[in-house]
Amino acid sequence: MGPLRGLSRGMQVFLLVDVLLVLLLVVLLITLPRGGDAPGPAAATPTPTAVADAAAGDDDEPGSSESVAFDLPSGNIACEMSPEGVVCTIRSFTYAAPRVTGCESPTGHVVRLDAEGFRFVCEDDGVPQLPPDRAELAYGAQETQGGYTCASGKDGVTCTDAAGIGFRLARAQWTALP
Repeated sequence: MGPLRGLSRGMQVFLLVDVLLVLLLVVLLITLPRGGDAPGPAAATPTPTAVADAAAGDDDEPGSSESVAFDLPSGNIACEMSPEGVVCTIRSFTYAAPRVTGCESPTGHVVRLDAEGFRFVCEDDGVPQLPPDRAELAYGAQETQGGYTCASGKDGVTCTDAAGIGFRLARAQWTALP
């Protein structure tokens, strides 16, 4: 008799996905490079290795401290937001995979926005799979968590912090903001 025996199949799947998302977030937090390694000012053309300066404020804004996870209606992009930042994963893209300093693994599928700025993440564990059956963020809708806002559009997802620093991610291209 396992501890999940009395729960419905749907609840068991929900709990399993929740546990996997927490583990993924912990792994990302452990493996992400810490700030301060970028030399000089950022180049005029955005590069995934350049980390934009963080907003001067705190992330201690009123509101929920829980994570919010969603998929875009296309099913190609999934994001998870928390007061600490945003992580978005894109299943399929046609842009040239960006280089991540010190990374020998694939890149281009995972982006992160937090107090250290916007950057692509080294995919040391291989190309990540998008979790199934998450809430959908309809085109034209937006979600806010802490100091971060993500908006869903037919042209992809746009996520920014309170200072307007962030990214736009779509199948054909990515753009660092502002």
